[in-house]
Amino acid sequence: MLQGKTVLLGVTGGIAAYKMPNVARMLKKMHCNVHVLMTQNATNFITATTFETLTGNKCLIDTFDRNFEFSVEHVALAKQADIVLIAPATANVIGKIANGIADDMLTTTVMACTCKTLIAPAMNHNMYENPIVQDNLEKLKRFGYEMIPPVTGMLANGDIGNGKMPSEETLVEYVVRELAKPKDMAGMKVLVTAGPTQEAIDPVRYLTNHSTGKMGYALAKMAMLRGADVTLVTGPTALEPPMFVQVEPIVTAKEMYEKVTGAAKEQDVIIKAAAVADYRPATVATEKVKKKEGAAKIELERTDDILAALGAQKGNTILCGFSMETEHMLENSRAKLEKKNLDLIVANNLKVEGAGFGTDTNVLTIISKEKETQLSLMSKEDAADRVLDAIMELKTK
Repeated sequence: MLQGKTVLLGVTGGIAAYKMPNVARMLKKMHCNVHVLMTQNATNFITATTFETLTGNKCLIDTFDRNFEFSVEHVALAKQADIVLIAPATANVIGKIANGIADDMLTTTVMACTCKTLIAPAMNHNMYENPIVQDNLEKLKRFGYEMIPPVTGMLANGDIGNGKMPSEETLVEYVVRELAKPKDMAGMKVLVTAGPTQEAIDPVRYLTNHSTGKMGYALAKMAMLRGADVTLVTGPTALEPPMFVQVEPIVTAKEMYEKVTGAAKEQDVIIKAAAVADYRPATVATEKVKKKEGAAKIELERTDDILAALGAQKGNTILCGFSMETEHMLENSRAKLEKKNLDLIVANNLKVEGAGFGTDTNVLTIISKEKETQLSLMSKEDAADRVLDAIMELKTK
């Protein structure tokens, strides 16, 4: 995902430095070039050899180190870098950078960088809340540095506070968000629906379907990586929502209908990938259950048609629906495209191996009024990217 990208990791003298070899390892697994800069104090917590083994690059500490091929090293690295991540960032280093002090390899290189710099403060909570530190952080924000907020947890001295560095996975996600995709959807508002809905029959049972939400979550993630402001309206799933996405949980089809139609006018793109239950109980003959006269008779009524409602009022919003069929896939999908006034419909056949519910792959056909594009078997994230490509093709017409 990060092939051809160069990440500079700046590691300073905090106990959370122990997490950074794992960050370096995770980034290398994504095929990016990782260089590590350490302060002298950081070497008290972890060795340069660890980073050199994981990254295949010399870990730089001393500004005047002569043990490398000649170049003005801090400038050379600054030119290569696509992003800088300073983690953990101590109060000392934050103060230096905020006030233009460049007295070691790390701060000197940062001063020479023109790329995005991420800073993950990590320190005792009293230090973090110190107004001087907070003023330095605000100063850095004004100059375009992005802060990765610390989390609340047990600190090195046993206190519970908000100076703890986030997990390695969180740090990597910040890097991925910045570098993984061109930001061709920057400034766009995208709403994605995902997962199943549940319609209660009684306090114990409900009507639902086999949707896991994987396709909708993939669409939300890829739109976010392309720079969109994404809202994910999701039914109950076992999935971890993507970071940097606004998540709106719902349970019933009515809740989804109200949430989506209420926000529709604010959106540039709406993608309905949720598998909404077609019916909900209208009435239940509970007296039969109480008297044990046999099974209760459940009368059903259709749930609200979210796509039809959106199509009737879509205006300039690009509207994309999904069609899951077991027969006559193309004919049925084209009919839905016209009937519900959609710009795109994405069809798949549940009988095709590797497609449909619960898999990590999909086989899709993207249908617009002008053309059909058949996709081969691919991951749901790759398929989501292709759907977004089709949406952007319409957007730029």
